[in-house]
Amino acid sequence: MKTGNTGGRPRRRDLLALCAAAFLASGAAGAWSLDARAQKPTKVPRVGWIWAGRSAGNPTEVAGFRQGLKEFGYIEGQNIVVEYRFGEGRDDRVADLAAELVQLRPDVLVALGDFPVRALKTVTTTIPVVLMTGDPVGAGFVASLARPGGNITGVSMMHGLEGLTGKRVELLKDALPGATRIGLMFNPDTPTQVGSLAQAEEVASRLGLVIRPFPVRRGDELEAAINSVAREGVDGVEIEPISPFTSYPEETGELLSKYRVPAVSELRRIAEGGGLISYGPNLFDATRRQAYFVDRILKGAMPADLPVEQATRLELVVNIKTARALGLTIPHSLLLRADEVIE
Repeated sequence: MKTGNTGGRPRRRDLLALCAAAFLASGAAGAWSLDARAQKPTKVPRVGWIWAGRSAGNPTEVAGFRQGLKEFGYIEGQNIVVEYRFGEGRDDRVADLAAELVQLRPDVLVALGDFPVRALKTVTTTIPVVLMTGDPVGAGFVASLARPGGNITGVSMMHGLEGLTGKRVELLKDALPGATRIGLMFNPDTPTQVGSLAQAEEVASRLGLVIRPFPVRRGDELEAAINSVAREGVDGVEIEPISPFTSYPEETGELLSKYRVPAVSELRRIAEGGGLISYGPNLFDATRRQAYFVDRILKGAMPADLPVEQATRLELVVNIKTARALGLTIPHSLLLRADEVIE
């Protein structure tokens, strides 16, 4: 009678069964390994965002950037993390905040204004920086708009080859045909303001105007400066889009109204708060566009290869309510050119 014993050697069919089991086991292990790799969480990108302005009131600077992120499919707290830092109106805090952000080792840094960009430029030459500022070439942040070089790119608030200070002086003259003296409020600690002052003086000389400079460095100097403008008898004032005015636009507008000073500025919120005219790029659009650069960099683009974009959409806003309070009649031709008239 035959038994199943073959001298200790496994039967052929047993060998086939063992091989099949081993194959299935290895296949299952491989599938589990692939599945585990597929489920491994991806790194959530981190963005550092810095501005010298204030955090209160959902500022346009934040709202525009957040809208841009949404348009590119980013949801804060889910597939992207944004670390916000505000100077709260104090430029002297910006350097420390910039160093703090760099220590977090973000994938991209976003900076609004000359002071934050300059502060980041001193603490990192490797982390990509997306700026929004007036004249990044004149400030020395990039080599050129077309080929920025280095680790910085972004949005320039210049329109064309020149800034808009001269154009705003022209608009103020249009609103005040009898004006002979125009003040210029600026921050002398910002190097590019030298160019703005020169531009204002060139246009003023063509229009038969005299420019009177009024330097302002800090928010607590605003009222004294605007009071000086009123006391010195200038017919109106052009206000540069730089800190501290960018940090205190509503307060600036209220002070202009209080001291009865006609003013033109790039900043719409100054006109809304009591200024006479605003003319310049749309701030919401500019900060929204910064999100485009963030998206490109997160997907592998190098800042040096991303040309700096210039603002293209300009808005003219006239505050008729302020004009009436000042006893002014705005020429009909200027009202026809306005994108918006605040009643």
